[in-house]
Amino acid sequence: MKSLRWVNFRTFIENSIRMFNNGWRKASHVMSDYLNRIGAGFIIDNNEVLDFDFVPNVIVGREDIQRELANKFSSIGDLNSSCRAIITGPVGSGKTVLVKTFCRDLQNHLANKREILVSHVNCRNASTSTRVVQRILHEIDPGHPDRGLSMGELLLSLRKLVRRNSSHLIVVLDEVDHMLRKSGDDLLYQLLRIDEDQQGKGTLSLILISQEQVLDVLETAVISRMGKTNLLPIPPYNYDGLIKIAEQRAEMALHEGTYTKDIICLIADKAVPSGDARLVIELIKAAAEASEFRQDAHTERVITINDVHSQDKILAVEMISEIETVDDLKPHAMLVLLSICRRLRKKETMTTGDVESLYEVVCEEYEQEMKSHTTIWKYLKELENRQIIVSRIDTIGGGRGRTTHLSMPHFLPTDIANRVEMLLKKRLK
Repeated sequence: MKSLRWVNFRTFIENSIRMFNNGWRKASHVMSDYLNRIGAGFIIDNNEVLDFDFVPNVIVGREDIQRELANKFSSIGDLNSSCRAIITGPVGSGKTVLVKTFCRDLQNHLANKREILVSHVNCRNASTSTRVVQRILHEIDPGHPDRGLSMGELLLSLRKLVRRNSSHLIVVLDEVDHMLRKSGDDLLYQLLRIDEDQQGKGTLSLILISQEQVLDVLETAVISRMGKTNLLPIPPYNYDGLIKIAEQRAEMALHEGTYTKDIICLIADKAVPSGDARLVIELIKAAAEASEFRQDAHTERVITINDVHSQDKILAVEMISEIETVDDLKPHAMLVLLSICRRLRKKETMTTGDVESLYEVVCEEYEQEMKSHTTIWKYLKELENRQIIVSRIDTIGGGRGRTTHLSMPHFLPTDIANRVEMLLKKRLK
């Protein structure tokens, strides 16, 4: 009986080994093939640069606002001085990265004059005044106890810690509106008067960041101490700012030669309606990932127009116009648009001179007589007014000449072309 059990056990082991060698191991090898793309880096060289939390050494597109913020902190080098700023603006306007780079650069600038400590607290994650002060203390002194202490004791500890080494603390309360809704503005008042009735001044400076107009919800006493003139509203990015961001991130994140200047312009154009820098960064990442996804031994390693448009629905790219806007165009305006689409299916941009040449070909195809140069120009302006195309003027030859470039950032040229061809069949019977 014992011998039979041994035989059965031995048979089981042999069968298991045979199964592993013949099936599992081979299947594991086959199944792992799809993972070969991980770390391949066909297009993306540095993924960290495309993270929203990445802080570049230099921020672009906000140079004027950087100078305004620095001006509000012009006295920060004085040992008894404290400064204030309230920064407001929509999502993706660069509020957080502006403040982070400013604080970092300020620390370096005053390194030999005054030690600057920085505590950046996101009030979405610490939405009560107690949690905010605890976060500030932990950033300065990770071992500091935070249980069982009153708000007054926490603030007293904070002041002692900062002044112990003759330091100056900049407290940044990001998304401060979340704390204000839960706890009110009493903490702001306490921080602003932290040196009151104490020996020595200049312990703490305060920067508030919010999408909302926080001055509307602050009490008069807090507004008085913060100072209305310290409000720094930031508008959405314009095209010039977005193109600078797109160029900077692409240069840092992507392999050289995997994108063109026109692709970067197309990405910036797509983000113009929202003015959102995050959308630019996400469009670069999405286009690069789409390009990497379709790579094989025969694919050119470069981002294409289709890659840029590939994630429009997922990213909810703001559509400033619907495709149906082409339906009531005049027939020859449609012919002009069709000539544009046929070029922009393959190229990111084209010139107005290209339009006339291609329009002539399309007119021959549809057996129509060409309109004049002036009429073609009017059709182009109409297409731009309907936000079907976007025009950019480049100065060439040291300012002696200008070239108008056309692009179609908000639509797939193929989709527009298909619709126009369908409409022309009915209009030109």
